[in-house]
Amino acid sequence: MIILVLNCGSSSIKYQLFNMSDGCEMLAKGLLERIGLNESIVTHKPTGGEPYKVITDIPDHTTGINLVMDVLCDPEHGVIKNVNEIKAVGHRVVNGGEAYKESVLIDNDVKKNIEMCIELAPLHNPANLKGILSVEKLIPGVPQVAVFDTSFHQTMPDYAYMYALPYEYYDKYKIRKYGYHGTSHKFVANKAARFIGKDIKDLKIITCHLGNGASVTAVNKGISIDTSMGFTPTDGLIMGTRTGEVDPGVLVYIADKEHLNVTGVANMINKKSGVFGISQISSDMRDLETAAEAGNPKAILALRMYAYKVKKFIGSYMAALNGADLVVFTGGIGENDFSMRRMICTDMEGLGIIFDNEKNEGSRGCDVIISKPESKVTVVAVTTDEEFVIASDTRHIVEQR
Repeated sequence: MIILVLNCGSSSIKYQLFNMSDGCEMLAKGLLERIGLNESIVTHKPTGGEPYKVITDIPDHTTGINLVMDVLCDPEHGVIKNVNEIKAVGHRVVNGGEAYKESVLIDNDVKKNIEMCIELAPLHNPANLKGILSVEKLIPGVPQVAVFDTSFHQTMPDYAYMYALPYEYYDKYKIRKYGYHGTSHKFVANKAARFIGKDIKDLKIITCHLGNGASVTAVNKGISIDTSMGFTPTDGLIMGTRTGEVDPGVLVYIADKEHLNVTGVANMINKKSGVFGISQISSDMRDLETAAEAGNPKAILALRMYAYKVKKFIGSYMAALNGADLVVFTGGIGENDFSMRRMICTDMEGLGIIFDNEKNEGSRGCDVIISKPESKVTVVAVTTDEEFVIASDTRHIVEQR
């Protein structure tokens, strides 16, 4: 079964094409950037082939997905003969609200629910829905599956997901913690358990998805019981440009002093804060580490704050789980930034973590145990693969319908 996986952002489309007939073979992947802007960029990479890049105008997502179909079927750069070979399409959808505890076959009701959740994820759900509607136009009749970032976290108990706000706001607006990165957290928790040769149902796991967006999840016997992101992806850890958790009174105070409206506050906490806001240099950890090595005090501060916040969440989730067997690092930073992993895991012997600096040093983009054998808590770095999860869920749902 040939399955196309789409991850549609507001101005981008990531895609991967899989052959799921015998295991899982990625045939090609690519990225479309600057949708709706001049000189959009298409980057296509067939497995085992040379990358192909073209600059063109892509006014909307339908045009963009049509370009994806064209390049996948291109005689020179493509990997299939025609779009009829695509038997299903899986979509990453950021927020499914309380309606979906697992991935689902897309029908009219699902589309309506995704649209209803736009208020909960205004930066992501509109683009996700555009991708679904575009596929309907271009290859009508092909089954589509929605894989939600929030579904893995729907097992959280009410005392973990509720906020101490007037209950009427939950009744009226469903104000609660939803959590995100669920596809990644679920995948790496299972992968890490297999990697150390244990059954996930016997483990208490803390997964740290660290990238430009970042979150930590407490996983008990394969079930998410708490996660750091909240009603929106802004909550929790310090991120590239997002604040993470912050005293809400600070936002009221700044809005008053700076005369910011709601849009201004949203822009500040989503785009101007995080390590970028602290350092005033960059949202990229590589840039910050270079600046820190040169002695830049704000870069040093940003890195220390980032590591401290992750460390605090690991500790708090050890309390929620009544201990931990496994701590997992993944995501662009978690998989590759051995310096940040060291900062996070240093001086945690009291919590049962005895870090192995030698195994950690230089380990990038691979699955590796980075704690010492005598460590009560095993620490690992593993690579995530959200697209594989989407493809697998899509195949399973389409075959079961």
